[in-house]
Amino acid sequence: MDYVSRIIHSARLIDAGTETPDAWIRIEAGRVAASGTGASWRTLGADEVVNAAGAVITPGFIDLHGHGGGGHAHEDGPDAIRAARAMHLAHGTTRAVISLVAGSPTDLATRLADIADLAEADASVLGAHLEGPFLDPGHHGAHDPALLLDPAPETVAALIEAARGSLVQVTLAPELPGAHEAIAQFAAAGVVVAVGHTGADVEATRRAFDAGATVLTHAFNAMPGLHHRAPGPVGAATGDPRATIEVIADGVHVHPDVVRMLFAVAPGRIALITDAMAAAGAADGTYLLGSLPVTVEARVARLAEGTIAGSTLTQDAALRTAVAAGVALPEAVTALTTTPARAIGRPELGSLAIGAVADAVLLSADLQVRRVFTGMV
Repeated sequence: MDYVSRIIHSARLIDAGTETPDAWIRIEAGRVAASGTGASWRTLGADEVVNAAGAVITPGFIDLHGHGGGGHAHEDGPDAIRAARAMHLAHGTTRAVISLVAGSPTDLATRLADIADLAEADASVLGAHLEGPFLDPGHHGAHDPALLLDPAPETVAALIEAARGSLVQVTLAPELPGAHEAIAQFAAAGVVVAVGHTGADVEATRRAFDAGATVLTHAFNAMPGLHHRAPGPVGAATGDPRATIEVIADGVHVHPDVVRMLFAVAPGRIALITDAMAAAGAADGTYLLGSLPVTVEARVARLAEGTIAGSTLTQDAALRTAVAAGVALPEAVTALTTTPARAIGRPELGSLAIGAVADAVLLSADLQVRRVFTGMV
């Protein structure tokens, strides 16, 4: 962990939904110790002084949902997860939840134990996200339908136990038998429940939020669309202030105009995720996503029959896509920082307020990553 005292000055600070020109922050022992504007930083000392004139500084990005990167899939074990994290860190993702695709309960328990070990050793690993196996077979997406299960209480309990407190999020189709009981069981264990990979209509989705779900997994993907007479899960989530809405802003999963619309109808509740698979930050080619072969061409990942299979997105690219779509920069940054931190109950992250963990991303004026800083927890 980097505990060098540091002053970063003369930057456009984007934080907490606001923009502050000619700003500076002082980092001490891995946390933000002071901040201000203008030349007042000159009265303070530091081991390093970074001139950020012409640059943008934001809190570090937080990815709630990603499956790999740099040629490595999370299912390939701890070393692969570390390598994927290194690639995404270079693109501004200072903290990430490690997503797993559907697997057998035995395999998932082993992987959850590995992630628990990683989370204890590496604060950038926030824990695990089970995107399967509790998904609707009719909306399985890039998950092997043979591995999907109904959420039986004993299976839920075994997975919670295997994670040793590090299971952060689970995606669940609320129409499955026992789903509402599972939502309560997960929520009681402190696990965030997301509605996704579902055929649920608007009313069924609302009932899931009433039962304790608080996130919508990758809006519009692997679920009914938004129809003017059948608003579906997206309609339920945009109308519920308790719901955080994941969006994959890669220009493929969701059209940029729809990304802009989501920000407009659910301000402060959009979380820009990557849903990245192994090919993020790597070459086109053939990869595995869980047990399924995926072909990546022109940076788009698909199964053999054409289903989109995760993304090759990084969060800095998601930021650029959202801004190009017409989302104001402070709102887009909030969707990478404050909102995901709040969604998983980590208020010390996603901010550069005094006392916050000093994760920060320094970006050029055209939003390319110049430098990434990580603080303490």
